[in-house]
Amino acid sequence: MAIDPGKWIAQVAALIGLVWGCPFSGSPAWAGEGAPRVVVSIRPLHALAAGVMKGVGVPRLLVRGAASPHTYSLRPSDARALRRADVVIWVGGTFETFLTKPLKVLSTRARIIQFEKTGRLARLAVRKGGAWGGGEKGEGGKRRAGPFDPHVWLDPVNARAMVREIVEVLGRADPRRGRRYQENGRTMIRRLHALDEEIRSRLGPVAAVPYIVFHDAYRYFEDRYGLNVAGSLTVSPERRPGARRIFEIRARVRRLGVVCVFAEPQFRLSLVRTVVAGTGVRAAVLDPLGADLESGPEHYFTLMRRLTDSLVRCLSGNRG
Repeated sequence: MAIDPGKWIAQVAALIGLVWGCPFSGSPAWAGEGAPRVVVSIRPLHALAAGVMKGVGVPRLLVRGAASPHTYSLRPSDARALRRADVVIWVGGTFETFLTKPLKVLSTRARIIQFEKTGRLARLAVRKGGAWGGGEKGEGGKRRAGPFDPHVWLDPVNARAMVREIVEVLGRADPRRGRRYQENGRTMIRRLHALDEEIRSRLGPVAAVPYIVFHDAYRYFEDRYGLNVAGSLTVSPERRPGARRIFEIRARVRRLGVVCVFAEPQFRLSLVRTVVAGTGVRAAVLDPLGADLESGPEHYFTLMRRLTDSLVRCLSGNRG
């Protein structure tokens, strides 16, 4: 029986990819000859790392597609990638809980960037309950002691600090390309500074308009731009709000003159529509991770602009 050479080569490539955790699908887990092997937990952090590594290599992303970092389970190829990594980048155990044990038990030689432990970032405490802000005296936007809110990437000023740390760690892991990382880092920081100014300018006219989010994932964004968030539907993204919670939120919507209630892509918009039914309040979607956006250096900028677009459209009443 004749063997199809093309088919045989594809099968061998697939077998090698399975063994090494680097599928030959046109988008290898590690790209760039001799580049450091970098593993990143979530898309926004991956975008920042990819920007710093531009022209050198491509970091491997763990949580892909619509998967949630709250419920993600490592695949065998992920575990192999972690074992081989030179650098691992994540927020920390308060967010990507699926990585806590593997990073303790895997015999990794990687340098770890754990942003919840860095002193460079503005860090905010998790707000208690789900009703806060919206003119409630002493609650909204105030820094308080307590558990750490892990959504640090939603502040472009934090993103600049994250880029600086990635540049430093990659420079130590790969000194030969240290200058390239520094140049890429400076480019990213300039773009992040411009993005910050752009978002501030666009959100200014709607900053005082009250709204409610599905869960408290946007505090860094709200704090940076002085937005008037009045609360969240649920305290935890894994818990569906009960009838009592929905009743409380509907009362709050009326009392504070809330204009919009925002769902998230992972959760049914129908739930939010139930909350706003008969109130005249608009329903829209915010996505803190950009699950449907293409991975790469542009992901972060697209994510932040889309958040801004969604808020401006809904809070201004412009559906276009």
